[in-house]
Amino acid sequence: MRVLPFFFLPRLQELRVSAALLRATALDLAILAGHLLLYPSGIAQERRNGVDAVPDPASVPPETPRLPAVGQDHPPVVLLHGFVDNRSVFVVLRRSLARHGWRHLESLNYSPLTCDIRTAAELLGRHVAEICDRTGHTRIDIVGHSLGGLIARYYVQRLGGDTRVRTLVTLGTPHAGTSIAPPMSAHPIVRQMRPGSDVIEELRRPAPSCRTRFVSFWSDLDQIMIPVKTACVSHPDLIAQNIRVTGIGHLALPVHPTVAAGIRQALEEQDTEAGTSGTVSVA
Repeated sequence: MRVLPFFFLPRLQELRVSAALLRATALDLAILAGHLLLYPSGIAQERRNGVDAVPDPASVPPETPRLPAVGQDHPPVVLLHGFVDNRSVFVVLRRSLARHGWRHLESLNYSPLTCDIRTAAELLGRHVAEICDRTGHTRIDIVGHSLGGLIARYYVQRLGGDTRVRTLVTLGTPHAGTSIAPPMSAHPIVRQMRPGSDVIEELRRPAPSCRTRFVSFWSDLDQIMIPVKTACVSHPDLIAQNIRVTGIGHLALPVHPTVAAGIRQALEEQDTEAGTSGTVSVA
């Protein structure tokens, strides 16, 4: 058996990482192309009928079997998209949750012209109150992708939303700010997502007795989160679990079936110790 000299090992590891990054980038580009086709279907706000939001036609097709719900009725789940996106990004995740027994699923759009995370968080708070009144549930869960997770965290941590939100799941969210390409900072809300912004500093402040449980999925190949671990929740007052995802990039987080399974598990768990972590591999 031939053994490589030890000085070749770092180079070999570098090649493996490069190959994984190329695969993840190719997958992200394919997802982007597909999402551009779906994007027009998600521009309008979701219509509602009675207690439940009307599902997206592509979300729960008639032929899709519904698996039996386990235990008590799940709290409503609010899905919140990222920057310059809309609710169409959650078509796959909605289908997954619906098939596994979640009845109350709502995707919220915020305007692409939104220039302040605080304003978007206040709007989210009004939506959450309306959903609780309409469904009869006192608390809900939220899944937020990228900027959507940061908006939801601001609502929970700074606007008293922890009384309404049981679990907040974030996917590739810049909890500590992201150093993405400086030219993008021309948009005010992108500046708020940069390290050291007023919003990021507000989220560093004490949050005693915050009741919401945080579950953050972060990817080691996320090219939007710089550095990648900025997508981890690190706060001494918060009950937080950070789950590392390997093998995919930023755009794949809300659509990959393995991540969807991890989200379902996170929403089903009642208690999580602060500071715990885990790994989900999709490679």
